[in-house]
Order: sequence, then structure tokens, then C-alpha cells
Amino acid sequence: MTGEIRFIDTAPDLEAFCHEIADAGWVALDTEFIREKTYYPRLCLIQLATDTALACIDPMALPDLGPLAELLHDPSVTKVVHAAHQDLEILLQETGQVPVPVFDTQVAASLLGYGDQIGYARLVEAVLGRSLEKGHARTDWSLRPLEPEQLTYAADDVRYLAEAYPIMVRTLRDLGRLAWLEEDFRALGEPDRYRPDPDAAWLRVKGYQHLKPQQLAVLRHLAAWRERQAMSRDLPRRWVLQDDVLLELARRQPGDMRALGKVRGLDERTLGRLGNDLLSLIREGAGLPRGDWPRLPDRRTLEPEQEALVDVAMGILRHQARSNEISPAAIAARRDVEAVVCGDRESDLLHGWRARLAGDAIRAWLGGDIRLRVREGRLVLDQGAG
Repeated sequence: MTGEIRFIDTAPDLEAFCHEIADAGWVALDTEFIREKTYYPRLCLIQLATDTALACIDPMALPDLGPLAELLHDPSVTKVVHAAHQDLEILLQETGQVPVPVFDTQVAASLLGYGDQIGYARLVEAVLGRSLEKGHARTDWSLRPLEPEQLTYAADDVRYLAEAYPIMVRTLRDLGRLAWLEEDFRALGEPDRYRPDPDAAWLRVKGYQHLKPQQLAVLRHLAAWRERQAMSRDLPRRWVLQDDVLLELARRQPGDMRALGKVRGLDERTLGRLGNDLLSLIREGAGLPRGDWPRLPDRRTLEPEQEALVDVAMGILRHQARSNEISPAAIAARRDVEAVVCGDRESDLLHGWRARLAGDAIRAWLGGDIRLRVREGRLVLDQGAG
């Protein structure tokens, strides 16, 4: 790939560049954004690369992203992204759709034996043998003008991605694993993955696990209200109310302004502005019937016999992972194995490539269709229970 970085900040240049790469078949993609002072991320830079072109696009200078949106939503162009969630979230926000199809190199790396949730710098080193500059990791990308070294740093996030992608695809194809990723990548294109859900916001409040069920009902009301406030005012959640204040309100459930004023973290200004709303929310949450109280996420309590089965099943998982030169954590966590032992057929371990690598073997062993042997100090899975 050419080392030249094209900086695009005009509509004609954007249209020309998107037209130039439209037939490439794939494009490496990354974004730079800030969200410290807002609820929604503020898009500051978009980096694109193919095997012949490299550009940094300035969305802050452009009237719209129409030509780019057309490219990103073209089903014939694969969008190559590393750890895609945040990039896809902000592009859904900016263009109204999730860019698909997607190839997430972090997900793919797990099937190549590079470990679970590998970082971009480590991936580049593993695949290409190159070390990346880390000096601008905390840059405020909203400030203009951008310095040449900042653009170089940003462009490197797609320059080497575009070099690594063909190598990874070729290796996955040689291993017969390329098709294994289709289900995971298809799931990345679901818009609901990226849209906020105020009714589930209480699950993000640090320390919610220590509340009682009726207190959780109050917390759910408060957290949903805070989420909607943050969304409508485009403010960080903590700027509306801090997590520790929500927890204290849910725990103490003050019934009047005097009691509310004793809650640490609520100053007079906040009380005057939000006090009546908070009291109303607390009353509503506290008054819910027991059947409407939220429940903590399931925590399985296993019998001793089940614990023993999980221990053995984890051994099968590690055996299968080692045999395929993949990190066990990339296939499943212990809770996933527990789910299979408890009969949960919806576990991710029983679907897609995870089932092919380990889930099917664990289920077959649980069903008595395979047995475990030790030969020359190694675990062996034998078909048939005879």
C-alpha cells in the first residue's frame, strides 16, 4: 500500500475517494471520537484503507457523509474492523444503518490462535511483525488542525489492518475456518446491539448486586429516568446523577425533601431542580408489587455432582482448544460450560464454531456417546461409550 495519507475535508474529495474505492471488495475502517462530555459519541475522524488507498476523512468539516454512507452500506463491500462494536455504534448513529457485512479481526484472531480479545497493536505484531506508535492514544481528536503525526497515528490503525486482513483470510481459509465466523459477523450487523435500553440501565450501575429486590425496583426506575435524561440532554450519565447517589436513593428511599436532602451527593441546586422527580420515582419503584421487582441475573447454584461434571467438561474444553491451537477463553467461559451441564440448549457453546470445536464434544460426553481415556499421559476422546 502507498504510504501517502489523503486528508479529506471537502464534499468533492469525499465523493471522488469513495468512487475510487467502490469496487475494492473490502475496506479497512476505523474511527476516532470523543464522548467525555456527551452521552452520544462525537465522531471526529474516519480512517479508510484498501490495498492501494489510504485516507483520513474529517466529518467535522463535511456537510454530510452521504457518499461514505453509500459505500459503508454497500453489501458487496466488506468492512474490516478491529473490535468493531464502538465503530459500528457510532456509524449507526451517524448514518442510520450498521455497516455490513463486517469482518472483525479481533474475533477472527481468536480462531487463529492469537488469544481472546487481542488488542490491535498485538495483532499487528503477531500477523505482520511490526510495532505501532502509541504516543497519541489520548489525543483530543476534536481539536483542529490535526498535526501530521496525529494523522499518521490515526492512519496506521487502518494501514496495517489492510495488510493483515488478506493474510488472516487466507490462513482461515487454509484451516477451513473462514465460514465458522459467519454467524458471529452476522450478529454484529444487528442494530439492537448498539441502541440504548433505558429499562436495562440499572444493570450498569456499579454496586447494584448488593441491593435487595425491592431496592432494585427503585434503582431500575431511577436508572431508566437518568438514562432518558442523559439521552435527551446529550450528557454523560454521571453529569445527571452519579452511580453512588442512585444506589443510596434506592437503599434509603427517602419519602420527603428533608430526608432527600440528607443523601450524600445531592446539593441544594440539584434538590431544587430534581427533588420532586426523584421522590416520585422512588415512590413508584417502591410501590411496585413483588411480582414486578427486577431479578438479579441468574447465578447458577450447582450441586456437587454438577460441579464435578463442569470440572471434567472444562478439561474437554481445554483439550479441544489445545488440539486446535486456540485459547480456551476464546471458545467459552466456565459459566457457558455450566449452562451446558445444566441443560441450557441456548448456550453459545452449542452454536456455530464453538459447538464444532468443543460444545458438541461436551454434550456427547454428557450424553454418554463418547468416553475419556488417558493414553501416554494425554487425554483422548473416544467415540462410543462401550
